[in-house]
Amino acid sequence: MEIPRYPASRELLLEDKPLLDRLFLQLQPRISELTFANLYLFRGVHDYRLTLVGDALVALARGWDGSSYFLPPFSGDAAGSARELLAAGLTLYGADDTFLAQFSPAEEGLEVVADRDNFDYLHLREEMAQLSGKNYHKKKNRVNYFMVRHRYTVETYGAQHLQGALAVLDEWLRVRTAMGPSSLGGEVEGAREALDLYEELGLSGVVLLVEGEVKGFALGERLNQSTVVCHFEKGDLFMEGLYQLLDREFCRLLFTDCRYLNREQDLGELSLRQAKLSYHPAELVSKYRVKAVESLSR
Repeated sequence: MEIPRYPASRELLLEDKPLLDRLFLQLQPRISELTFANLYLFRGVHDYRLTLVGDALVALARGWDGSSYFLPPFSGDAAGSARELLAAGLTLYGADDTFLAQFSPAEEGLEVVADRDNFDYLHLREEMAQLSGKNYHKKKNRVNYFMVRHRYTVETYGAQHLQGALAVLDEWLRVRTAMGPSSLGGEVEGAREALDLYEELGLSGVVLLVEGEVKGFALGERLNQSTVVCHFEKGDLFMEGLYQLLDREFCRLLFTDCRYLNREQDLGELSLRQAKLSYHPAELVSKYRVKAVESLSR
């Protein structure tokens, strides 16, 4: 389906995957949002829509508060199209340091704010796969704790695991909801669709089975030439060591040619931040929100 010119736009479709895959292959993005699967799976949450600004393909979106924003353009004159949308009053979300280097914020009247809650956690994949050294001593102990107490197997995710993985996801949501109010609906629906459409979306994953029953899963894909991104990781919250083993096996078995693992953001959740930091990231991939100063009063 043809992509209209701004300000018109259209919804993101599964048939857009070949086009976006080709553009992302050229772009070699570092931020976790910029894969077709991620955009497609969260199209409902963020109302992702495609438009053309000049020769650039851009994804428009809406924040939790209903405000309009756009992601860094996928092609063409990325900086020029971003300037046009900023002048129209939209916010740019997800600009990394490389993209920002194309601008002179003070001279161009732009406000740039670091969005710490959405920084991506970048790890050395091999370290995650081996858990060697003193930094990972506690993680390795938890893995060993799980291994000696359970008869388990780890398998590459396939259609035969769908129902078991969905049951894990439903139980995870039930437990998390019982802990208190949350906004997990969009994440769970994205994970559910990812499990069902993993082949069409180009996702790969592992499942952890205990006594033949799925107890955890992780799904991801290649983000760029040297980086794999893990989009979903869910498991039995009461089995100590399960998540540490799931992390290790995802990194050990999949995308072994990648140097880095992107584990996405912590969304400002303190417990999630502490858990991600405990794996000693090699880098936090900075993301920024950018606005035209004159649009701030609108």
